[in-house]
Amino acid sequence: MMGERAVRQEALFYGLHLDDHVPADHLLRSIEHFVELADICRELAPYYSAIGRPSITPS
Repeated sequence: MMGERAVRQEALFYGLHLDDHVPADHLLRSIEHFVELADICRELAPYYSAIGRPSITPS
């Protein structure tokens, strides 16, 4: 029988955003504009499952 969940799922997820932790003038902010992740995503695509929820793109 379905009912209310006894376990709260908020604890399963992180509530942080990298933008909140990387200063606006950090070197990574300027490098980010020149890095293209599409090639890496295509290269790694065979390693992701075709079923279930899709992964989150690191962009």
